Amino acid sequence: MPSRIDDLVFQVEAVLFASGKPLSVKELTTALGRDDYRPVQRAVRTLEQTYAHRQSALEVRRVGDRYALQLTEKYVPTVQSVTPVEMAPRTLKALTLIAYHQPVLQSHLVRMIGDVAYEEVQHLRGLGLVHTEPKGSTLELSTTRRFAEYFGIASTQPEEIRRFLEQKLGVPPRPPEAPAAPPAITPTEAPSPAEGSAPQPPLEAPEGPAADSPEEPTPSVGPSNPSGAIDGEPAEE
Repeated sequence: MPSRIDDLVFQVEAVLFASGKPLSVKELTTALGRDDYRPVQRAVRTLEQTYAHRQSALEVRRVGDRYALQLTEKYVPTVQSVTPVEMAPRTLKALTLIAYHQPVLQSHLVRMIGDVAYEEVQHLRGLGLVHTEPKGSTLELSTTRRFAEYFGIASTQPEEIRRFLEQKLGVPPRPPEAPAAPPAITPTEAPSPAEGSAPQPPLEAPEGPAADSPEEPTPSVGPSNPSGAIDGEPAEE
C-alpha cells in the first residue's frame, strides 16, 4: 500500500463514487478540470493499489478502458433488498441479450451493442441481476436468481428463461436446425435468429445422369450480428 496518498487520488475516488458508472482516464481528467491526463492516470493506479490492500466492501475495477468504484462480488447480495431496480431502454436491451444467450461472454455482448456493454454489465451486476465470472481476458455473464424473481420466472434454468422471453416479451425463437442434406449436395446454411426466416430446404438432386459432386465450400467465420450469433472470441483490450 502506498505510504503517502496525494490529494489527487482522493479527488479521483470522489469522482468515481459520485458518477456511479465507469469512467475513462480522459473523462476523469475532464471532470477534474485538468489538461494533463498523466497525473490522473497515476492517481487511478494508486487508488487501485490502495483498495487492493485495504479491507473494504468496495473495489476499483477496470472495465474495458474505464474504471469503476463498485461493490465486490461478495457483498452484492447484501444490498439487493435496498437497491432500486431502474432500467433505461439500453439497460433492458443488454439484460435481455444476456438472459437469452447466457452464458455469454462480455466480449460478445460488446459486439452486439458496442462499448456501452461495459457500463451496462456493471450496472446490472450492481442491481444483482447479472453474475460475472472471469473467463480468460473477458467475463462470462449469466442471470441470477434475483433476475428470475424480479421478472416472475418460475425457473432459473437458461432454457426456461429463453422460453419466457420468446412467449412473453416477443423475442423470436431460435430457428430449428436444417435437416441433413442428401449425399453429394451442399446444404444451405440456416439463417441467424435475427433474420427470422425459416431454414432453406436442401437443394433438389438434378434429374438425368449423375453429375460430378461439387466441392463443399469452406464455411467462413464471420463477425457477430445483433442477435448474438457469434463465432470466436476476440481478446479484450
